[in-house]
Amino acid sequence: MEKKFLTYNMEVNGILQEVKFSEAAIEEIFMPFLHELTDLKMTMDRKVIAFLVAPPGAGKSTLAQFLEQLSRERSNEVDKIRALSMDGFHYTTAYMNVTTIERDGEQIFMRDVKGAPETFDVDLLVEKIREARQDGTDWNIYDRKIHDVLPDYWSVEDDILLIEGNYLLLKEAGWTNVRVLGDYSVFIEAEPYLLRERLINRKIAGGKSREEAEKFYDFSDSKNIERVMKNSARADETWKLLPDGDFEKN
Repeated sequence: MEKKFLTYNMEVNGILQEVKFSEAAIEEIFMPFLHELTDLKMTMDRKVIAFLVAPPGAGKSTLAQFLEQLSRERSNEVDKIRALSMDGFHYTTAYMNVTTIERDGEQIFMRDVKGAPETFDVDLLVEKIREARQDGTDWNIYDRKIHDVLPDYWSVEDDILLIEGNYLLLKEAGWTNVRVLGDYSVFIEAEPYLLRERLINRKIAGGKSREEAEKFYDFSDSKNIERVMKNSARADETWKLLPDGDFEKN
């Protein structure tokens, strides 16, 4: 049976995009998830923190923004959610330009592996999630026009927060303090070949040559994908990214 896709115009990371998801994914995966978060809030009688976790290139930022939009369009059925990203908790460019980490026995600058778990201020992320759960907080964002962090950019006082990121379920030092703060989680699986092409094409669209994009993928992105896929804790739900950009539930 041929899929019926619905098309939406939405802003993702400051860029207007046309995105599409199948009607089946919306009704059989996304809406049940939003109902689950609505039910959790009623049961817990407090703010809910949910995580949307995926390896690099899986489209989690777009999906999180779409889920927020969907919750607003269907507010007669589910509570509205607020989508947030952990990307605003990168260290600043100035810091990464002068700070080194060890990689394969060598000291390298953080800037050379920007996006790796070590390039995030995980302690600040923990602090902000805790504040958000209590009385609200000001949330950092990552501005893709200047390629740097803007601290305390959004005022966040919403009752259901959906935080998207690569490492929120990571079973590594520091990140385990993030994982325990989530009330519900979704993990997105994807075939490595699909992620590779999506990430390389993203870099090319940003002005890199094919050779430069492939080099960065091999040096940084591929290692991040492996860490996420192999070292993330089990989520409450698992969805799979399909080659056509749609999702199915595992």
